[in-house]
Amino acid sequence: MKFIQSLAVIAPLALAPTLMPAVVSAQEYSKGLIDKGRYLATASDCVACHTNHAGGKPMAGGLAMASPVGTIVSTNITPSKAFGIGNYSEPEFADAVRKGVRADGANLYPAMPYVSYAVMSDDDIHALYAYFMQGVEPVDEKAPDTSLPFPMNIRASMMGWNMLFRPSGPLADDPKQSAEWNRGRYLAEGAAHCSTCHTPRGALMQEQKSRHLSGGQVGAWYAPDITNDKVHGIGSWSQEDLVTYLKTGRLDHRAQAAGSMAEAISYSFQHLTEADLNAIATYVRSVPSSDPTAVSSMTRFDRGEADNNLSGFRGKGFAAGIKGDHSGAQIFTANCASCHGFNAQGTTDGYYPSLFHNAATAGDNSVNLISAILNGVDRHTQDGHVFMPPFGDEANAVVSLDNVQVASLANYILRDYGNIKLTVNPEDVQVVRDGGPRSNIVTLARIGIAAGAVVLVAVLLLVGLLVRGRRKVADLKST
Repeated sequence: MKFIQSLAVIAPLALAPTLMPAVVSAQEYSKGLIDKGRYLATASDCVACHTNHAGGKPMAGGLAMASPVGTIVSTNITPSKAFGIGNYSEPEFADAVRKGVRADGANLYPAMPYVSYAVMSDDDIHALYAYFMQGVEPVDEKAPDTSLPFPMNIRASMMGWNMLFRPSGPLADDPKQSAEWNRGRYLAEGAAHCSTCHTPRGALMQEQKSRHLSGGQVGAWYAPDITNDKVHGIGSWSQEDLVTYLKTGRLDHRAQAAGSMAEAISYSFQHLTEADLNAIATYVRSVPSSDPTAVSSMTRFDRGEADNNLSGFRGKGFAAGIKGDHSGAQIFTANCASCHGFNAQGTTDGYYPSLFHNAATAGDNSVNLISAILNGVDRHTQDGHVFMPPFGDEANAVVSLDNVQVASLANYILRDYGNIKLTVNPEDVQVVRDGGPRSNIVTLARIGIAAGAVVLVAVLLLVGLLVRGRRKVADLKST
């Protein structure tokens, strides 16, 4: 339930370091408090974004994340006094986590999900501070700077955004709901920041609260509808189904976690207690759809059936097979069938999933299918390492498919196993290959600044003309 890539949908940006002097508590925190903070940091999935997965040290930053407005690099949040947050006092830490304001007063971008963390309690923030100051190994390494295009590089612009969209304080329990439901809401809306990815965004990259958890674009992936809608959401899942998915990242014959959700499973959800997983499931399963659909419709977990199109190109030679209507079937047979089966039925143990009755192939859009082909799947759970190689990495992939080939393969899978209403073209593939749709917020901001500059110049000219006119009148009177 995490996103990379919508200015406010990407995984956490960072608590940027400061060289300003600060009053930092020398207090020694108890092991129990530090362990509580560690658990909360795990629930918040801090390590997923603040660690460079290509050999970086935990919480030292350096992970480059593509966003609709440019590449964002996570920062060092270890207690290093030179390059991390070791000089943060607890109030400064709290302001960074819940208000998006650094110790030096500069604003963080909402790629750091402080909008969700804003609801966390003082006690939990205190535990997090204890953990980051005394439970995390300091790393004296500077993470690369984030460099966004003008005007997104002006952090002060976030002050107005915060006034409009940042929550004012912690969540209060709903007395009409159970303790489990309230705990689940607190975790899902706060530390786990589910809505950051699963809620669509508006023109200013704010969460559209009226469409809560109804699905949103997360860079190269799409976080699906997880409301209780029985067709587009997960209303057909039981409590046990959702808990199983959060622990393992898969639900046989229905869904598998990939992309940022695979990271959330690997680094966060699978490590939570059974009680907290059940609480989250209780709350999420209660969230209603903003656009309920008739129960009789087929869900994305039911579409498709076992099939293959091998006869279409057999005996015609390689060159003939890779052209025309059968190119997708040929690519599937050459690259996918050895794992997913000649009929796309998957393996009996579910390690390699079937491609029918599969949310990735039968959803309302083709984004996750394209992204799985291009980026693969990499998920670590207590059950083992789940891996599908990427076919879009020209430098490192064993087999690299171009946009036309990926489109052909995707269309074959959709037509035979998934949502037959969808069609993929090479341009769609390129958008996903580039990290997802770009936002027009930069262009809009530049237009707004230009328009404001024009108005300011016009006002100054008008004032100048008025002053000049009054001087002329005064000169005439004096003569």
